Amino acid sequence: MDPIHTPKTINHIAISVPDVERALKWYQEVMGFTIIRGPTELAADDTQIGNALQNIFGSKFKKLRIVWLSSSNNIGFEIFQFIEPKQVIENKQSEYWRGGVIHISFTEPNIEDLIKKVCGTGGRQLSKVWELNSEKHHKLVFCADPFGNIIEIYSHSFEQFHANM
Repeated sequence: MDPIHTPKTINHIAISVPDVERALKWYQEVMGFTIIRGPTELAADDTQIGNALQNIFGSKFKKLRIVWLSSSNNIGFEIFQFIEPKQVIENKQSEYWRGGVIHISFTEPNIEDLIKKVCGTGGRQLSKVWELNSEKHHKLVFCADPFGNIIEIYSHSFEQFHANM
């Protein structure tokens, strides 16, 4: 296969939240993520990372807190808390019509127990549980973490869910 057309590896996903410590605790306790590095504070300054952050986020960016986590299949997960300027949180349904990332998805065979854990720790269930293949018991549900980020939960892996449909 031509290297240009070889599927690329997903390296990590990043979300932003109003409280990195609270989100860190939630993603460790509910999703079982492992902390890799941080949390730490990074600022727009004369360092290479500070200059890079200001280039990435724009001239208004001054300061953030960040922590780096890993999932069970070694996909990185970054949690950002923008300090200056402060992040604005609007807890509303996804504005999918605007484009961009719609949700992140997790696999958990015991989907009902994870829903209870999400809802019992400040998150919420956004859809009913859909069993899309009753022979294979493939289920999915949409939820939100306590910070408004939309998460989808699959009962089976992506490959198992979509192969031979």
